[in-house]
Amino acid sequence: MTAPEQQPKLPCPWRETPLILSSILSKHARCQIYLKLENLQPSGSFKSRGIGNFLLSHLQSADAEQRDKTHFYSSSGGNAGLACVHAAVTLGVPATIVVPMTTTQYTIDKMRAAGAADVLQEGASWYECDQYLRETVIPRAKDAGEIPVYVPPFDAEEIWDGHGTLVEEVIAQMPSGQKPDAILCSVGGGGLFCGIIRGLKKAGLDATPVLAVETEGAHSLALSLEKGELSTLPAITSIATTLGARTVAPQAFAYGQRPSVKSVVLTDKDAIEGCVRFADDERIMVEAACGVSLSLCYGNKLRQYLSDLTEKSRVVVVVCGGSNITAEMLAKWTRGPRQ
Repeated sequence: MTAPEQQPKLPCPWRETPLILSSILSKHARCQIYLKLENLQPSGSFKSRGIGNFLLSHLQSADAEQRDKTHFYSSSGGNAGLACVHAAVTLGVPATIVVPMTTTQYTIDKMRAAGAADVLQEGASWYECDQYLRETVIPRAKDAGEIPVYVPPFDAEEIWDGHGTLVEEVIAQMPSGQKPDAILCSVGGGGLFCGIIRGLKKAGLDATPVLAVETEGAHSLALSLEKGELSTLPAITSIATTLGARTVAPQAFAYGQRPSVKSVVLTDKDAIEGCVRFADDERIMVEAACGVSLSLCYGNKLRQYLSDLTEKSRVVVVVCGGSNITAEMLAKWTRGPRQ
């Protein structure tokens, strides 16, 4: 009897990213600022970890015939869709992204260039876009003989576990076996935030403070914590559109109530300042959803939320990256009033 044929090992669709000590941001914040450079992921954002792990987990549980028929589908006008495409290309399977009508041609072109099987545009907002994907696109794919797999942008166990790998790397990369005294991350739907909380728990560092940072007009976590129940924003009014989940994942709301978590809501002006000053200081472009966390390093903001900081405190800022930024946008923000 011959042994069953083994399937080839699948490649990892995300990469280990550097953790660097920023001397200039440390000087501004008056503590040790470490930057976890998730902008260097294949898709340009941290989403490569969570979305990549979702796709990888699905394919690892499928046999060869199922893999051949699998087609991933995501509804996203931004980083989640781009991460889905990059991960799918790495894993050798097709991915189709459905984006709302508000998505720019610039973003659509980036998805196509990354290798999307198709990019469809439908719906006035993400809600209608997602509805079209679920009710029309996926049933049509089933009828065509595919195995269509819906890829959520942030609310899935596999996605949180993927983001949790970031914490494993940070702990391994900290100098001399030291541990972070706090972690800063931006929060949209809460996938990254959930992953960080889980990663810290796995490492036995549950008490490590986590600052969950949002912008006004995209502050669905802060709204839920204020009301004491999972709540929905009436609309997204912030320029940080990739933080634009009107309702966070239920698990993010549950984690947000932990004593170690501090909810931080800043303005669009703060987010723009973070992008512009970070580009000047570190020569790195990030979108507003990332800039809002970086802005805490300037103007003594950080001590408003971490009052016991010293010059030796080690604070890790997740530079989550993002595709919604261009040199033209940065130049406009630099020239104009930062509102």
